[in-house]
Amino acid sequence: MSIQELTLDQLGTVSRGRSRHRPRNAAFLYGGVYPFVQTGDIKRAGLYLSEFEQTYSEEGLAQSKLWPVGTLCITIAANIAETSILDIEACFPDSVIGFNAHRDKADTRFVKYLFDDALKVRFRSFTQGAAQDNLSQEKLLSIKFPVPEPIVQERIADILSAYDDLIENNRKRIVLLEEAARLLYREWFVRFRFPGHEHVKITDGLPEGWGWKSLIEIAEVVMGQSPKSVYYNEIGEGLPFHQGVTGYGQRFLTDRIYSSTVTKVAEAGDILVSVRAPVGRINITRNEIVVGRGLAAIRSRTARQSYLFYALKNHFYVEDIIGSGSIYAATNKKELESQVLIGPTSRLLKEFELQASAIDEQILCLTNQNEKLVRARDLLLPRLMNGEIAV
Repeated sequence: MSIQELTLDQLGTVSRGRSRHRPRNAAFLYGGVYPFVQTGDIKRAGLYLSEFEQTYSEEGLAQSKLWPVGTLCITIAANIAETSILDIEACFPDSVIGFNAHRDKADTRFVKYLFDDALKVRFRSFTQGAAQDNLSQEKLLSIKFPVPEPIVQERIADILSAYDDLIENNRKRIVLLEEAARLLYREWFVRFRFPGHEHVKITDGLPEGWGWKSLIEIAEVVMGQSPKSVYYNEIGEGLPFHQGVTGYGQRFLTDRIYSSTVTKVAEAGDILVSVRAPVGRINITRNEIVVGRGLAAIRSRTARQSYLFYALKNHFYVEDIIGSGSIYAATNKKELESQVLIGPTSRLLKEFELQASAIDEQILCLTNQNEKLVRARDLLLPRLMNGEIAV
């Protein structure tokens, strides 16, 4: 395989995003129809990016630029060297660089996989000791990429993107399953359109036979306690350790830090609720972990863990806001245990748990599949890039 050492601007057009304002002082620029992609959106995306949290108005677009579908977004601040290819037309700020490949020089997917290989480590070396984690366009363009001929790039990208396509399909299925369970909860326990609701009388705002229960009545609550930092490690010694939302995923934790000593423990399947800002953010642990001071582990006393998960998701409907609308920078054991949740009949709870737990099992299975696909792709990536595997 013939390899050339080329810079990014030899492979295509490179240009920095435009954004002169921020939401706090230019709200009129936001809330329109034009997608405004930020570094967090790029970090969360897979091979292709189509989801975003912010939009620009006409005024916002006027001081920015609408990038075409197929643009590779490269973050140069906050989340260094995260990449994703636009699947939509979008604007992005000056913390993102846009790359558009010359068709006779590069496959955009291949360039994205170059970043996913060993290049992130190289980029981060530029920022060691800096006050802020950032990378200039000048530094980015000083790096030479090992690049084979375009036909080989395309073959490598085809192999790797097959994994990413499967991962994305599974992710979309997870989103649909989560939405189905959430809607089922709201239909039954918020709108009171549960099976047989036509024949149940509503009294004082609740169906007959229902009531209100404090969290401590229906669940065990374990408040976290952090071990001393001398026991922390990243080599897998002891149990995974979490003390805040850093390791949170869409639903499940990702383990990175371990503790060789145990203080408070969450069991596999426990619901984790953040008790310091942002209060009320929820995740689930798939294995036994050590729980630090920023989290509480919650488990149902009656094996209704799926119901409890969706009830808490509904209760903490906005970060830092507990069901009543009170704003909390932090909460303690007494406040958490005193939170009041709706208490349906045991028959209805059992019926909901059967349906919701089946959905949750599918979500867990798809999540585990995706992790295996990611590991397989990441093992294959460097071997394809260095020519160890011929294409």
